[in-house]
Amino acid sequence: MPSYTPPRSSQPPTGVPFELSLSTHPSTPHHRSSLTPVSFLLRAALITPRKLAIDHPERGYGFTYEQWATRCLSLAFAILSVPGFKAGDRVAVISPNAPLIADAHWGIPAVGGIITPINIRNTPKEVAYVLEHSGSTIILCDHEFTHLLPEANGKVKVVVSKDSGGQDKNDEYEHFLDQGWQAWQRAQQAELDKFKSRTKPSAEPKTGWKLLNAPLDEEAAIALCYTSGTTGRPKGVLTNHRGAYLSAISNAFEANITADSRYLWVLPMFHACGWTFPWAVTAALGTHHTIRKVDNTVIWDALRNHGVTHYCGAPTVQIGLVNHPDAKKLDHKVNVAVAASAPTANLLAKMEGLNLHPVHVYGLTETYGPFTRRYFEPEWAKLDVDARARMMARQGHAYLTSDEVRVVRTDSSTTSTEDLIDVERNGKETGEIVIRGNMTMLGYYNDPSATSKAVMKGWFHTGDLAVRHPGGEIQILDRGKDIIISGGENISSLMVEQELAAHGDVLECCVIARAHEKWGERGHAFVVLTEQSKGKKGKEFIEELRKHCKGRMSGFAVPEWFEIVEELPKTSTGKVQKNVLRARFASKL
Repeated sequence: MPSYTPPRSSQPPTGVPFELSLSTHPSTPHHRSSLTPVSFLLRAALITPRKLAIDHPERGYGFTYEQWATRCLSLAFAILSVPGFKAGDRVAVISPNAPLIADAHWGIPAVGGIITPINIRNTPKEVAYVLEHSGSTIILCDHEFTHLLPEANGKVKVVVSKDSGGQDKNDEYEHFLDQGWQAWQRAQQAELDKFKSRTKPSAEPKTGWKLLNAPLDEEAAIALCYTSGTTGRPKGVLTNHRGAYLSAISNAFEANITADSRYLWVLPMFHACGWTFPWAVTAALGTHHTIRKVDNTVIWDALRNHGVTHYCGAPTVQIGLVNHPDAKKLDHKVNVAVAASAPTANLLAKMEGLNLHPVHVYGLTETYGPFTRRYFEPEWAKLDVDARARMMARQGHAYLTSDEVRVVRTDSSTTSTEDLIDVERNGKETGEIVIRGNMTMLGYYNDPSATSKAVMKGWFHTGDLAVRHPGGEIQILDRGKDIIISGGENISSLMVEQELAAHGDVLECCVIARAHEKWGERGHAFVVLTEQSKGKKGKEFIEELRKHCKGRMSGFAVPEWFEIVEELPKTSTGKVQKNVLRARFASKL
């Protein structure tokens, strides 16, 4: 970006070498270093200093890796300069996918702070709860979301960003960074003066990033991410430096991100720290391409004209993209991580036709984002798109740095057996997905009761019901609360949705349990039609949908009711809010 000149807070030093490593605590043994994802940025700035690290074309600015490392060090010292700040304090970030929240993933943990990203689609009341529960003492807020801020409180430092990159002289965030830069210069000069006044030989003075220490304990908390709270108050998921480091390595590896990759920020960085991709892309020396909101026109421009190679998003995002007027086959392959649910056969065919190649991943906020994926098998090449979609729908195997995922009998979690008992690998016996190890949260913040309910016998219980196939891969049948129990038969709402979505007129669908006088429960299907099929709402069409389902599932699994709707309620990350649909239906009773 030749027309853009970064502010001094983002320009690497010229008078002295720019030190790009953290200091090690004297008590750290020679054979060990604390794992922290902060090291990825410093390594990238050392190896590829002039490579574009983050590009923000909507606002006309971006930074090379050495500029970004400078900027994040300025942010680190700015945070350190806030009166009363200490390691372990929570720093909240209210921002869309802009450099502000990307900066925060480095500057906050670099000084021992805990980044607390907040969902910008929450209400002021919900945001107030998270801020109070987390006890955040600093808030970094984008200018478009100041309406989410609580009333002024002298105990909390609020910094508002105009997302100008320094081009607006009245940008408060840029002033904050400059104050940090000045504090850094003072600390560095004090080190240099001490070195000059020495009376005997001594070690070189600490400059640049050497002024900060790597975490003494890699188990120290790095992030506090709140769940969606669809069934009650959101819970704060606490994760650590070690887990973030290893999860980022896994995501870079599993997504095949390299130094030639350009990652498009469609997935919100506020969602589980963007599944650790802020750290993963940097670890691979790739480039971040940021856009402030999910705008399909902007996304297609990025895909066509900016060399984007990777992005993540739920099926609802893909549906919008493949049906957009700008959708045309790309001249290069784009790797797409799809979560929340697997792409249907119709969606898979459309994506592949546009050179968008999905990989199905599965995870939770409690697991740093995805921790399993469906690995491609050569035999799939011989299958038609419907059969391939069925194979892809499985959640697969654990990531590189994760322990093996298990599916265990639900009663073994609470019985007196010494360990959990795995289900048979027959693709039939249902159990609960559990996980432990590197890619699992520390626990729920200030909520030991919720933590003890989720972590039993040394394993985190996800609440997702699944089977395990002979090949070892897992496949989710449903969330425990979403299973439909009809006449003693368990019906997977996900299975019904997958089969119903295979109908050519169906764009999206969702199935929930509805009380039934005879069977206890039956399925109620909410269906969104494709643009070409709008208007098909009569009894004949409903019977057509019913007949379609009867040919693909047991009779008791066929929804009793079909309701055509304009759209499905969703969370900020594209998950269908079944609780909202249940409430909507309940209000009709």
